[in-house]
Amino acid sequence: MRIVIALGGNALLRRGERPDAAIQLAHLVSAAPALAKVASEHDVVLVHGNGPQVGLLALESSADTTLSRPYPLSDLVAETQGIIGYWIQQALANAGLPRPAVALVTQTVVDRDDPGFHEATKFVGSGYDEATAREIAAQNGWTVRQDGSTWRRVVPSPRPQRIVELDTAELLLRNHTTVILAGGGGVPVVDGPDGLTGVEAVVDKDYVAALIATELHADLLVMLTDVPAVYVDFGTPGQRPLHAVAITDLDKYAFPAGSMGPKVTAARLFVEATNGRAAIGSLDDATAVVAGTAGTQIHEAGRRHTSN
Repeated sequence: MRIVIALGGNALLRRGERPDAAIQLAHLVSAAPALAKVASEHDVVLVHGNGPQVGLLALESSADTTLSRPYPLSDLVAETQGIIGYWIQQALANAGLPRPAVALVTQTVVDRDDPGFHEATKFVGSGYDEATAREIAAQNGWTVRQDGSTWRRVVPSPRPQRIVELDTAELLLRNHTTVILAGGGGVPVVDGPDGLTGVEAVVDKDYVAALIATELHADLLVMLTDVPAVYVDFGTPGQRPLHAVAITDLDKYAFPAGSMGPKVTAARLFVEATNGRAAIGSLDDATAVVAGTAGTQIHEAGRRHTSN
């Protein structure tokens, strides 16, 4: 099969963990054997998140008094593509992946008039208590919102229109190369009279993964995060996981806009466009989620896939 796998930034850095490189590498080393097994049997594109990581770099850049202005988010997204892409390449190779793996610095074209520029919704960076978050926001001119039990920075998140390097990824896939593509949703750029220009935003990697999976005619879209499934009433005593669900049944539920909502919407976009299968689950259960025996399996109405 041709599979697009989206790794959430929170899958590499779990909620409440320090944003140390060693902690994130440990998560990757733990998950790499399963990912390498999938990538050795199928043509795989990996799209990783970067919310915690790009937020950390933004905080460091804002605090650097030697700079006349902080680095823009578009530049920092490119930086996270290099760091996380290198980690994934190395982890897959060390886990025995027999195919080559390459990380592409990838640009994602967005519409400069996208309404996503007018309302910050995408969580980035670490979580803080409310008082600390508001203090950091005031110092840097940022917007913060509650994310579960913590408060985090939110930034604009326009929808992806086009992946600039998609043809290159297709060529690599045809030559049985595992491709790490559009990390952090891709470097957000607008296409104008002078060509491509970076913009101050972070594109949601799940929407990008759905676009990539559709354009590359993938058989399966998998989104791996730090929870084992999509939950209804998440965070309440009555929360319950969804296992196999048709896209027409998703209308019954509401999901948080800054976290699970984009994953469910991305899954729906892919299934509606291709009649394929989408799955959402834990990075720790990667092989089973791909096989359809774990996580939330989302399918076209009238079709059903194996799920526990």
